[in-house]
Amino acid sequence: MPSLDTLLAFLGISVLVTLAPGPDNLMVIGQSLARGRRAGLAFGLGCASGCLTHIAWATLGIAALVRTSAGLFMALKLAGAAWLLWLGIQALRSGGTLAPAAGSPPRPWQHDLARGFVANALNPKVGLFFLAFLPQFADPARGSLSLQMLILGLVFIAQTILIFGSMALAAGAIGRLLARRPRLGPWLDRLCGALFIGLAVKLAGES
Repeated sequence: MPSLDTLLAFLGISVLVTLAPGPDNLMVIGQSLARGRRAGLAFGLGCASGCLTHIAWATLGIAALVRTSAGLFMALKLAGAAWLLWLGIQALRSGGTLAPAAGSPPRPWQHDLARGFVANALNPKVGLFFLAFLPQFADPARGSLSLQMLILGLVFIAQTILIFGSMALAAGAIGRLLARRPRLGPWLDRLCGALFIGLAVKLAGES
């Protein structure tokens, strides 16, 4: 079990890492602006849940294999980029439907949850980050390294949910104001689609 001082230090750094502009928080904001708070909250929860896969990889050592295999790393990276690209194209083709009309039934929140999970889980950069980050706060003298890394990972996920949730709520309020102007609906879609496509290109182009 990590010490309290270690957990507090880890939490502080994790908050700074989560607040730094990146694909996940930008997508949470984009979904909230386009579809409202509920979609943004679900997408953010999906992104946070996706971290579970990377924590498992880091704990079991699978991420180390990915790091040493250029082909496997590239395949995972391209899969993640393809998923973001698909999301972007869907947004561009929606013709304004990302901003639902008043009275229209909301899209099931499970759909946005799944989208966020896949977007995060298919990003190998996140897995390598956990592989490098978690061991820095694990101490062999304090027991099982795997258990310590699991606890640290759960702390990271908890603070991610809180931060992404706050971002979704703030962006969702702005999205509701914009939704009152129907002509802006297609532009919300284009903004969201361009965001996803830009992130896909960035992820695919990174070495």
